[in-house]
Amino acid sequence: MHLRRLHPLLLEISLSIAVSLAVFAGHAAADDFLNDESYEDKVSTDVPDPIEPVNRAVFTFNDKVYTWVLDPVATGYSKVLPADIRGCIGNFFYNLGEPVRSANCLLQGRFRDSGLALSRFALNSICGVFGLADTASHEFGIAPVKATLGETFSVWGIGDGFYLVAPLLGPSTLRDFTGSVVDSYAMAAYYPWGSDEVSPVVPFGVNTVNRTSLHLGEYEDLKSMSFDPYVAFRNGYFQMRSKSRNHSQPNNQQ
Repeated sequence: MHLRRLHPLLLEISLSIAVSLAVFAGHAAADDFLNDESYEDKVSTDVPDPIEPVNRAVFTFNDKVYTWVLDPVATGYSKVLPADIRGCIGNFFYNLGEPVRSANCLLQGRFRDSGLALSRFALNSICGVFGLADTASHEFGIAPVKATLGETFSVWGIGDGFYLVAPLLGPSTLRDFTGSVVDSYAMAAYYPWGSDEVSPVVPFGVNTVNRTSLHLGEYEDLKSMSFDPYVAFRNGYFQMRSKSRNHSQPNNQQ
């Protein structure tokens, strides 16, 4: 990869993950973060938060970016494009990540899931018109497979490190943040658009706005039911990560 593409690709990574707060907020909002249990770390975790003051400052920055920029743009975008079309766009970008999910399944020893992810990629790319339709799920009954490099590192025995709130990227851990960056670089290697400095960024800006438009109001809902949004989102991140990994367990057959 050429060095001249380093800066735009980092921006591309930020854009592709920036909406993560809003996406998991809707799922986490189903839990009551106002009760005492949630403030006693409802999700059992040993991940420390030694840089909490810095994380809180970054959390505030991310909140302002979402409230003042991303949410208004996504709201306007949702008024222009129907939900069905936005769903197809989301399918397209999700399908692009299937080869990387397959590779991570392979590295985790989940050989059956690795094959399923590749099958989904082939079926959706060919029968689903470049991934615009999730034909693999609807016609062939092949459910999405979840796998990230952060999970791969966990399987290999690498610890979380510490809790981290990255600018634009949102809640993570040092391990999961590193995995997200590497996953994004791996996916960028086969993206179908141009290799100039602008082309890679624009599609992922669209992807970020598109994903946000499908989850409007969820971020605000979680904030409104929390005495301390920082703690609520920290707990919500670990809850969603736990649910995601538990969801992948049934297919872990070699």
